[in-house]
Amino acid sequence: MTTKGPESEHPSVTLFRQYLRIRTVQPNPDYGAAIAFLEERAHQLGLSCQKVEVAPGFVITVLTWLGTNPTLPSILLNSHTDVVPVFKEHWHHDPFEAFKDSEGYIYARGAQDMKCVSIQYLEAVRRLKSEGHRFPRTIHLTFVPDEEVGGHKGMELFVKRPEFQALRAGFALDEGLANPTDAFTVFYSERSPWWIRVTSTGKPGHASRFIEDTAAEKLHKVISSILAFREKEKQRLQANPHLKEGAVTSVNLTKLEGGVAYNVVPAAMSASFDFRVAPDVDMKAFEKQLETWCREAGEGVTFEFAQKFTEPRMTRPDDSNPWWAAFSGACKEMNLTLEPQIFPAATDSRYVRAVGIPALGFSPMNHTPVLLHDHNERLHEAVFLRGVDIYTRLLSALASVPAMPGES
Repeated sequence: MTTKGPESEHPSVTLFRQYLRIRTVQPNPDYGAAIAFLEERAHQLGLSCQKVEVAPGFVITVLTWLGTNPTLPSILLNSHTDVVPVFKEHWHHDPFEAFKDSEGYIYARGAQDMKCVSIQYLEAVRRLKSEGHRFPRTIHLTFVPDEEVGGHKGMELFVKRPEFQALRAGFALDEGLANPTDAFTVFYSERSPWWIRVTSTGKPGHASRFIEDTAAEKLHKVISSILAFREKEKQRLQANPHLKEGAVTSVNLTKLEGGVAYNVVPAAMSASFDFRVAPDVDMKAFEKQLETWCREAGEGVTFEFAQKFTEPRMTRPDDSNPWWAAFSGACKEMNLTLEPQIFPAATDSRYVRAVGIPALGFSPMNHTPVLLHDHNERLHEAVFLRGVDIYTRLLSALASVPAMPGES
């Protein structure tokens, strides 16, 4: 395959590929290079640039386009700079080369998740500024670290800081998912990640004997209870064509640990689970259910949380919400079909919603397979460029939303 010459490439695509080549890959992202890239964009676009270090070495970069009425709550455009690891042997092209094939597909880690959106924000602002537009509401672009490992040294800390309060965000956009159909998915809430580790203790001994009350037997009971719950939720999803994945609670067994030798019955074993709890679940009741499963398995079975998010919020996807009305109205003018859903995984939107700011997750990629975190993650340049057009219209609509009751 041959690539098209640079003379025929749209400058926005060239910029996208440049950003994709910055190796912000976990577990050792080159955040310094990303920040330098963003500072250069701010300089070129005439935007102010603020850097907020929320933890040692973890910096939030904030680019700001001041509105004509900066007393109004602002628009927050969030994206994360880090990307997940790769298994290079499974890729057709170097995942950090941003190779573009003869059909126009750009192969790179972060092509969908979510460096495309970062550049679409920037290019939409560039276009609007070059056309001489000004809007009442200020637009802030936040580029955050650490999202792919939970956001604990990124957005989770940032929302608690005075620098975040000073942004006076009234509404936020963040990442969504590709959609293989003609429609565009938009997310108004998301499931809460609960990562738990169940530890079972029991009688040890020689593995040639029928020892009673072993750690493995009791752990097996807990695993069976949790996987039975998993099957029940899976059946509930499959039985109702109107339900999407984000509306039910998922769980997967992700780690098993314990044992020292083939012929020794261990005194302790553990199993780790990744729960994604649906937003309508009673969190306290669900935690009690976990306690019951452990208690029913026998003495010495406990669990601990590695991650526990308990503040799910919904941004109303109806016209009683002026932000939704502006967002969906602009999409309607562009003849875009929207599919509102609950996000099945977790994004930084959960931290933003938890402090009372309405947020929607939206990555404008239709006719595109969902390839985030997958081998050969790719995005067609035409889909990327259409996303710039879409964000240009969305930003115009959102930054022009009139003052609401209670807004100064």
